[in-house]
Amino acid sequence: MKILITNDDGIFAPGIRELAKWAQKLGDVTVVAPKHEQSAKSHAINIIGEFEVKPVAFMPGVRAFSVDSTPADCIRYALIGLGEQFDLVLSGINRGVNLGRDIVYSGTVAAIFEANCLGARAAIAMSTEFTSLERAVPHLDEVWAYFEEHKLLECHDLYNVNIPADYTESIRITRQGGAYYSDEFVSTGENMVRQSGMMVWRDAKNFDLDCDAVMNGYISITPLTLQRVDRDVYAKLKELNQ
Repeated sequence: MKILITNDDGIFAPGIRELAKWAQKLGDVTVVAPKHEQSAKSHAINIIGEFEVKPVAFMPGVRAFSVDSTPADCIRYALIGLGEQFDLVLSGINRGVNLGRDIVYSGTVAAIFEANCLGARAAIAMSTEFTSLERAVPHLDEVWAYFEEHKLLECHDLYNVNIPADYTESIRITRQGGAYYSDEFVSTGENMVRQSGMMVWRDAKNFDLDCDAVMNGYISITPLTLQRVDRDVYAKLKELNQ
């Protein structure tokens, strides 16, 4: 199996090293990841200027490239620039969960969206809480076993996985929840402001939602889609053209 790995925390972040080390048991690993942190850059790409791409020493047995751009551009370089096909694209392990509406901003999730855009066979984003990387890594085998046992990659090709800091329950298939974080603008002086995040999630104990599941000790696996058409509204409005 040929595996491509990226992230949005940067090529030398601990999470991507742990993911690459684990993925080597599945096949041949190539890492193409941002030179610098690109958190919350969503699906941005650079179509205006040039940017640096260079091979870097990463770990034995892993070919790696540093890309001075976004996670989506890392995927584009790997699939278009290198001209290679991969059996599996992994993004992460992100430092911070990607839940609910926050996945709109996530560079980690955008990377798998871009992989899907470019025809990748399967793509999975993996995230955990800020302080729980060491606790998340031992559960990767269990997550992969769940994918294989339930043939998830035969059912669908795009998934978002979140591992809680305190995994006490089981693995659940979930759907995207609502608002998880929000922000306020704080003045730092001299016409400068900084966004300061705050959690706005409220626990409804609805474990079909990714937010509620993860915050209550479940690993969530959420099938995602690039489709942004509201099918119900489309069907209703389509009748106007009959």
